Amino acid sequence: MKKNTYFIEIEKIYKEIKPQIKKRLKDFKNVWENGTNEDIHLELSFCILTPQSKAINAWRAITNLKEKDLIFKAPAEDIVEYLNIVRFKNNKAKYLVELREQMTDKNSKKIITKEFFSSIPDVFERRNWIVKNIKGMSYKEAGHFLRNIGFGQDLAILDRHILKNLQKLEVIEELPKTLSPKLYLEIEQKMREYCKFVKIPMDEMDILLWYKEAGEIFK
Repeated sequence: MKKNTYFIEIEKIYKEIKPQIKKRLKDFKNVWENGTNEDIHLELSFCILTPQSKAINAWRAITNLKEKDLIFKAPAEDIVEYLNIVRFKNNKAKYLVELREQMTDKNSKKIITKEFFSSIPDVFERRNWIVKNIKGMSYKEAGHFLRNIGFGQDLAILDRHILKNLQKLEVIEELPKTLSPKLYLEIEQKMREYCKFVKIPMDEMDILLWYKEAGEIFK
């Protein structure tokens, strides 16, 4: 394991934007600590919309659905009208409705997303539950959600931006053509070990590498 010339470039950016990264992670943590069931549900819904779509468009769609008072009660055919800015809108509209049904208490008829995840204390168990039980979410989306509510310290969000940078940092030798669950966890472990080696926390590294590609800190 070594620090190559690309890491020197990354490290320079990290020193420049470290305060912004830490502020963003504090914002994420605040969503969990002070947010409602509905706030946590919106973050989970957002991550259902992100596959093969721009994060900014996915969040815009969620924001519009919230403003129109649709996300917590509308049928899929009404929701889909607001998903034109993300890919696979028909499937994702159905997934949002199914998620809402999963996270609604049958007696009180209230959203219980935060309460539900509070009952699963271990972050890896939370991620595994999401992958097994929520349609449209893999390890990447589950990790994205958990990071966005303040639990990403030991999780990787292996999208194409991150994978490309991990290759440049020589954490992985080549870009995977497909990312099976087994391979995902193997690369995640390599990234975890690398982050410890270079002394950059994993959640900070994710935002740093995403910033390197996108030029902004978002979600």
